[in-house]
Amino acid sequence: MLVCTVFDSLASSGRWINILLTITNQVVVMNHSPTLQPFDKHNRELADNVHPSDWVNPTPNGRYNLVVIGAGTAGLVAAAGAAGLGAKVALIEKDLMGGDCLNTGCVPSKALIAAAKVAISHRNSDEYGIRFNGDPEVDFPLIMERLRRLRAGISKHDSAKRFADLGVDVFLGAGKFRSVSEIEVGEQVLKFKKALVATGGRATKLNVPGYDEVAPLTNSTLFSLTKLPRRLVVVGGGPIGSEMAQAFARLGSKVTLVDRNENILGRQDPEAAQLVRQEMENDGVEFVLGASIERFERYADDRAVVCSVGGESIRLECDQILVGVGRAPNVHGLGLKNAGVAFDERAGVTINNRFQTTNRNIFSAGDVASKYKFTHAADFMSRAVIGNALFLGRSKLSRLTIPATTYTSPELAEVGVTAKDASDRGLAVDTYTQYFKKIDRAILDGETIGFVRVHVRKGTDKIVGATIVGSHAGDMIGEITLAMTQGIGLKKIASAIHPYPTRAEAIRKIGDQNNKTRLTPFVAKIMKSWLRWNR
Repeated sequence: MLVCTVFDSLASSGRWINILLTITNQVVVMNHSPTLQPFDKHNRELADNVHPSDWVNPTPNGRYNLVVIGAGTAGLVAAAGAAGLGAKVALIEKDLMGGDCLNTGCVPSKALIAAAKVAISHRNSDEYGIRFNGDPEVDFPLIMERLRRLRAGISKHDSAKRFADLGVDVFLGAGKFRSVSEIEVGEQVLKFKKALVATGGRATKLNVPGYDEVAPLTNSTLFSLTKLPRRLVVVGGGPIGSEMAQAFARLGSKVTLVDRNENILGRQDPEAAQLVRQEMENDGVEFVLGASIERFERYADDRAVVCSVGGESIRLECDQILVGVGRAPNVHGLGLKNAGVAFDERAGVTINNRFQTTNRNIFSAGDVASKYKFTHAADFMSRAVIGNALFLGRSKLSRLTIPATTYTSPELAEVGVTAKDASDRGLAVDTYTQYFKKIDRAILDGETIGFVRVHVRKGTDKIVGATIVGSHAGDMIGEITLAMTQGIGLKKIASAIHPYPTRAEAIRKIGDQNNKTRLTPFVAKIMKSWLRWNR
């Protein structure tokens, strides 16, 4: 998916144990049923691309320059990039190529969010002089079919065939380190010079009584729904929980979000997080915050979350429970100890600043090794690995500037430090804020919620962090990320002409604010004297 535009320009020109069984002309998914349900023509197309049932693994021939375990974003980028540069590469995947991003994360979630936005597009339409007759009719099965159709269409970019065409030896099956320089897949053994562990992560399982009985939804199963839950309890107020809570509320579910913290999106700018919460409340999401979950209960088709808030027990009845409280690294079953690779159950594979594990010939990238659990972080980590592993590169994890976006409405995007981060680190900063209610394009669009906030080193224009909350915040944060990575300060941003009217003017106005601080009383006095003398 992501790899298609990144590495196409670099492309140069054992039998797998069947997972799919054909019974009376119907293909039945065995290992992938949670993700590929219902197994309609769209999910069949997806499976044919990212884990084809008739795939025959190649026969290893000699030692590989790079063997990659895991065909999510990190693995795909590394495999395609290394092969495009002439390396002999093997790629191993036991489940679906494309990983979480394609199958159970970025792609399906944004399709669902897009539908949810359309569902509430009639809200406040009278202000624009446009009237709708009643509330929209939500066809949830059709929404989910669209999701599956779009996902299947994108999946060809992550397909086994495409990567084989790029010169990568694709092995479908479970990879396990046999030694410090060998990996086995089934009965075949692959020898390698360098290896990359890119096995990603999975939804964290809560250690709460009744968890298994209620069989809560996670990102692995959520997008297989074909019926809209009438009542949905979302456990977790981070990005995933907040995005999905708002989306389902907009589609018509009665949604309650439960979190142990006193506010959602606790790691983000507090004012920005509060704006997101207010909009979610406007969409009908109810919040139970500062809550400790005691147990889950199930009675026939009904479920319940029992939690304690301020010493009072609260029982939340629902049809479905969605748990989105974090990610756990996929470190089991890989034979990491056989390869001398240290790992932690919670933190994942241990890596140094150059992405090396405790076996210097084995690297790791993506969710299995990083606290930055984003597709774009995995992408750029694996790019660095290519250089470090194959070409004596010296790229460092600490040098990556990684933005993040929560795709609620309004969106909340951040890069670098927040004001709290700066305070915790003892970093003195000056902070500039430009509210969208004073930006013409936002006023004309009727989308004035939010702001741009930039932190610079005190007394300078050097950007160390920024928060944008508002419509299209995720698109806007790229300009500030570029400025940070290229050493461009607010002074130069202010000198760049931005088209009018656009929301990006808010960023330029931040530059203007910084420039005004340079007009000290002494400088102003000199300028006035000059103008009096020169008239």
